[in-house]
Amino acid sequence: MGIEAVTARVKTTAARRARRLRRHDRRSGLVRQDPVGLGRPGGRDAGDAERSAGQPSRLRSFDPVRVADLEYRAWVGYYRHEWHQALMAFVGLIRMGFGMDWCRTLHAAWLVLRAIQLWAPLPDNDPDAARARMRRFYALVRLSYGEPDSPAKAAELEVDWWRVHRQVQYSTAPGVGDDDLVESVTRLYCYLFGEPEAEIRPAAVYRVRAMGLSDQWVREGCLPDSPLLLPVHGALVRAYAALLAAVHH
Repeated sequence: MGIEAVTARVKTTAARRARRLRRHDRRSGLVRQDPVGLGRPGGRDAGDAERSAGQPSRLRSFDPVRVADLEYRAWVGYYRHEWHQALMAFVGLIRMGFGMDWCRTLHAAWLVLRAIQLWAPLPDNDPDAARARMRRFYALVRLSYGEPDSPAKAAELEVDWWRVHRQVQYSTAPGVGDDDLVESVTRLYCYLFGEPEAEIRPAAVYRVRAMGLSDQWVREGCLPDSPLLLPVHGALVRAYAALLAAVHH
């Protein structure tokens, strides 16, 4: 299935879900004003509307098991070039992790997938184009939540850990190892959440552990029944549980 067909299918699915949500709201006597959240810069959207005053935002309050499961599915789809699975997983991941409305969720998922596709070719990838897509992604996050302060800085840090991961994965930079990758992921998390490095680092350690297991799975042929997949999933769950413990306030 071509990527254009995948995009059309995802948009159709999202439209159906949005219609069902509106019907449910009408039956429940609820009214949603500005449902796609585009009427005002920095306006409240689905993620903001669902939380009560004084509670953490969706960025700091998520289900680590469900988010980890969606990212795991995205990884498997990406490495097996099953683009429909990857895109649907990104849609679910962004909806669950960021709580944006469906319009922004679809846009954000497409930006992330395109960024990764632009980064993926080896050695002829396009880091600048990948950063540009991720800058637009973080601009959507900022539009919804008022952070991060600089989408460009967040995109730079995001693509930097992709770079370090590739160096570790393919041993293209002598002396660069897992510790460097942990540092790179930690820098991104610290910037996004504004938390101390000591609080954030355990999440980065588990995430890098998941990457290492995933890299081994890739080297062994991306087999769908590989015994490595379960520990990849488990390490991602631990990573998101550690991240939630650090940022949930």
